[in-house]
Amino acid sequence: MSPSPVAAMTRPRRTRLRAQFEPYLYAGPAVIAIGLTLLVPLAIGLSYAFRNMNILELADGSFVGTAHFEKLWDDADFWHALKNTITWTIACLTLQFFLGLGLALLLNRPFLGKRLVQAVVFLPWAVPAFLSGLNWAWLFNPVVGPVPHWLAWAGIMDTPFNILSDERTALWGPVIANVWFGIPFFAITLLAALQSIPDDLYEAASIDGASPLKQFWHVTLPFLAPTIAITILLRTIWIANFGDFIWVMTYGGPANASQILATYVFSTAYTQLDFGYASAIASVLLVLLMVYAAVIFRMRRALLAES
Repeated sequence: MSPSPVAAMTRPRRTRLRAQFEPYLYAGPAVIAIGLTLLVPLAIGLSYAFRNMNILELADGSFVGTAHFEKLWDDADFWHALKNTITWTIACLTLQFFLGLGLALLLNRPFLGKRLVQAVVFLPWAVPAFLSGLNWAWLFNPVVGPVPHWLAWAGIMDTPFNILSDERTALWGPVIANVWFGIPFFAITLLAALQSIPDDLYEAASIDGASPLKQFWHVTLPFLAPTIAITILLRTIWIANFGDFIWVMTYGGPANASQILATYVFSTAYTQLDFGYASAIASVLLVLLMVYAAVIFRMRRALLAES
């Protein structure tokens, strides 16, 4: 018995509806899991910024409005940590990017022992940040570490001293450690992008008489631009939130000389046990990074539109 005309018409409609909603059914559990494990804790953490959550004062978690943000405005330590965060992020990002780009360009060429060099270059990512911080703190210690003695021998220092205990240089010890730790990220991503550039473009540019510098400027950089934009965006956010080296090597000292917002949040929450004020600091950092990300995406869209 043949199906009725109504059933024949509704069957394709059901098939289309099923095909339309099927991806959402597959992605639904993952979206719910992400919401429960990421968005819910984020919302709860942000709510602490408007509540009295100081455990030392036996706070009851009552609503305090914008009191924590008003306190931030007059907090000299917060502004000093914000200034250090900008210095820390720009210094680490700039050095990591240019050294990583140079390393990627070198690894993109064939040479003897290339695989061994790649393994050594990517080694910092295999070492836990806590252990790396301890190692670098040891290296900067003039009693047991060699770095101050090398700097004194090179004439950079008058006498070997602990870089991490001087207010003028304390921040630069973790910067050097973080640069060493972050170079492989740029090297790996940029090397992958370099290997995707067709060799025909370089051959055509060479035939036209373009120098290696012009080939890099007009061929390599345009192809690397999308990768550079996303890697710089991600790495900036990671560096601004990454206080592991500073906390392990200096604890934000001496006298808050190396304190950044990430370590200030940790110190306020787990040393002073004021989770409400710590959440307010973290909220400011979150807003600043979101504004930065929006600016980068806007610039990227503008560049793509021009090209």
